[in-house]
Amino acid sequence: MARNIGSRYTAHQILGRGSAGTVWLGDGPEGPVAIKLLREDLASDQELVGRFVQERTALLGLDHPHVVAVRDLVVDGNDLALVMNLVRGTDLRTRLDRERRLAPEAAVAIIADVADGLAAAHAAGVVHRDVKPENILLDMEGPLGPGGSHPALLTDFGVAKLIDTPRRTKASKIIGTPDYLAPEIVEGLPPRAAVDIYALATVLYELLAGFTPFGGGHPGAVLRRHVTETVVPLPGIPDELWQILVQCLAKAPASRLRASELAARLREQLPQLTGIPPLDVDEPDVEPEPQAYDEQQYTPAPEEPRRRGAVPLVPGSSADSNRDTHTSMRVPAPDELSGGPRGTARAPRSPGRPRPGSARNKSAVVRKRRLTLGAAALVLVVALGVGGWLALGDDAADAPAQDTKNSAPGTP
Repeated sequence: MARNIGSRYTAHQILGRGSAGTVWLGDGPEGPVAIKLLREDLASDQELVGRFVQERTALLGLDHPHVVAVRDLVVDGNDLALVMNLVRGTDLRTRLDRERRLAPEAAVAIIADVADGLAAAHAAGVVHRDVKPENILLDMEGPLGPGGSHPALLTDFGVAKLIDTPRRTKASKIIGTPDYLAPEIVEGLPPRAAVDIYALATVLYELLAGFTPFGGGHPGAVLRRHVTETVVPLPGIPDELWQILVQCLAKAPASRLRASELAARLREQLPQLTGIPPLDVDEPDVEPEPQAYDEQQYTPAPEEPRRRGAVPLVPGSSADSNRDTHTSMRVPAPDELSGGPRGTARAPRSPGRPRPGSARNKSAVVRKRRLTLGAAALVLVVALGVGGWLALGDDAADAPAQDTKNSAPGTP
């Protein structure tokens, strides 16, 4: 059912629902648009509405080929909406779900596009704060690039900042998607441009490997890995590309490349990536983590469902999956962030090795346990037999000698 958004736009069809609101396919004076209608509880927050209006100039000023342009911000009664260009294609999460990992050339070309968009945003003083595959759109109508990649555009600028208002989150809270949070955010420092570089490098690692470098398991464990663990090397990619990844995943924000530098360095790598197939690695095992944090401290903020990501602003895309997004989390204390002797780094598994908790892994554990118990029983039986034989030998040695030649059965 169509509904009016302000006096200039009409929303016709829901494309999906996200943690911050609902995305509609709509029409405006200049043609089709994507309309992100924020939740009613957000629209009723006068402080947020004020911040929304303050962000108007910065968001409307972002004009770059690799940024989904915000055409208008609408404040009308209970409606609070961002009106954006409609990108005809899909989001990067959908492609990852379908292909699991990309060939290095295509992955690097996509991330270089997004880095260009971030460079323009950072130059305008805008930090995205929620870079992840769900917020990267692929324009299927654009020209193909290296590795057959479609042009990539970054969307949802300003949404994380709008939700993260002082009244909604205290200084001791974290707003973001755990897998992509930079260490300084985990430690409670204010987010600056370098957090976007860290998140984008995490996305590149995920495109290459099929999993994020520090994700998996309890959210508290994910946060600790960001702060205390170094990234595990990926086999099969050129050393130069790996060094770029390592630098952009540095714990110290000042050590990371700037967005413009990252884009240029990545494009320099493209010629030597031609023809390299997707990497043959499997997701690492996740060891059980000690429950150092209260589970309730790591649930989404009120009225924000547990979902996998933001809704793509494109027609025909699926709704959110179940990855945590805009999760409200307590900032861990320093002792909780200390890694311990073994640490929590995860090394990629060999292809074909079963994951913990899977049916294959459980059956393997049962078989191993049975073999272990069987071997232990066999050792026990042998030990008892040998012990009995030795005992009999000792008794025979201590007994008085008998004349077996002249004795007969039954003879004393």
